[in-house]
Order: sequence, then structure tokens, then C-alpha cells
Amino acid sequence: MKVALGIEYDGSSYCGWQYQDGVSTVQAVVEDALSRVANTSVRVITAGRTDTGVHATCQVVHLHTDVIRSEYSWVRGTTRYLPDDVTVLWAKLVDDDFHARFSATERQYQYLILNRSERPAILHRKVTWEYRPLDISLMQEAANSLVGKHDFNAYRAVGCQAKSPVRDLRELSVERYDDFVIVNARADAFLHHMIRNIAGVLCSIGAGEKSPAWAGEVLASCDRTCGGVTAPPDGLYLNKITYPEKFRIPSVRSRPWIFGL
Repeated sequence: MKVALGIEYDGSSYCGWQYQDGVSTVQAVVEDALSRVANTSVRVITAGRTDTGVHATCQVVHLHTDVIRSEYSWVRGTTRYLPDDVTVLWAKLVDDDFHARFSATERQYQYLILNRSERPAILHRKVTWEYRPLDISLMQEAANSLVGKHDFNAYRAVGCQAKSPVRDLRELSVERYDDFVIVNARADAFLHHMIRNIAGVLCSIGAGEKSPAWAGEVLASCDRTCGGVTAPPDGLYLNKITYPEKFRIPSVRSRPWIFGL
């Protein structure tokens, strides 16, 4: 039997999603909670591994098990054993051909920037703070040059282990809501640090340090050293994984809770 689950978490206190010896990870606490519900060891496969400090409003995982539990029990029972900054949103029995990672057709992230002169207090580690005034029209002009199927080698981490740097970036838009600037990114998949490196370039352009053309120049270079700084993880949210309709994976609200939309 295969069960899929939707997981929400605040990544501030974790060294990313993936299990690592000696440090706290989201995967470790999720598997521990699921194992207690199942009364046996449980391992999960995830749609995408998030880095240290990165959040998720709907991560998707799946597990194989012979243990019979209701969907309600998987949700409420697992959440009971999770820390307060991780919760299960839904659980669903899925067909054997479902795979949390390989069945996904699209991932969506949002990068939240608090753009004001004063640093955040209530939203500390929930948003990235940028004190320089950002011109989102310049940022959007730059973003437009990155949309499409490209070699994103210049926008991935030096240690990225993906076999190919080619990704299909289907949306890269920049919005402003009062003091908040939001970068929306949709793609078939993302490279390690890809969004944070893009955000770093866009912020430099929005602050007037570089021209909008620089984003495309960095892309064309295929050289990470030609890019800007890697933006902090605090404001990055994995908020939607898209699957073929046949799997009927539950849809959740994709916009961060901050905006109440």
C-alpha cells in the first residue's frame, strides 16, 4: 500500500529536509512521527529537498506500508507526535505508480522579501529583509529574460549534484504588497540554490546596482562566479507541487499565510 501526505513546516530550526546524522532535519521528525503511528519503521520519499532554513506550505511525500490506518489517523496521529513547527495537512491512499518526486510535473516556490529600512521582528526568519528600496519594474524586466528552458549553471550552487543544469522556468514574476516584495517561481524542477541565486541577482538589479540586462548576461555566461550573492533562505517557501490529475492529489492554498489570501 502507498500513502501520500502533504506536509507543512517552518524550516527555521532545521538543517533542511533531508536526513543527516547529528543534526535536526524535517525528514527525521516526520519519519519518527509516522513510525510511531505505524508501530514500525517508516521511510518517506519527498517531492523535493529543501535547504536549511527553507519553509514549505505543502511538501509532498509518499511511503510504502502494510499497516492499515485511516487517512484521518495518518493526519491526526502523525501530527500528534510532530513538533509544533511541522504538521500534516492531508493523507491519501494512492496508486502504486505514484511517486512523490518522479510523478511531479511542476514545483512552485515563493520568495518573500520585507522591503523597508527596519529589520523584521515578528517575521524574523519568515521573510528576507532588504533595506534598500527595490524597483520591481526593473526586477520584472530582468526576470523576463530568465523565463524559458535554459542552462541555469550560473544560477546553481557550485556543489549542486544535478546531472543537468537545464531547467524549464515557466514563471518568474515579481509583485509588491506594501512593504513586501514577492518573487514567484514555477518550473519543472529547480537546481540547488537556484531560486536564492536568482533572488540575489534580482535584488541587486532592483536596488539599482546593476542593469536589468545583467540577469541575462549571467545566464549566458553559464558561470556561477559571474552571478551575485546567494540570497538568504529565510523568505523561501515551497508552496505547490503539481501532479497529473489522475492521482487526485489535494490542492492547497499556494500563497503564503502572511497575505491572508
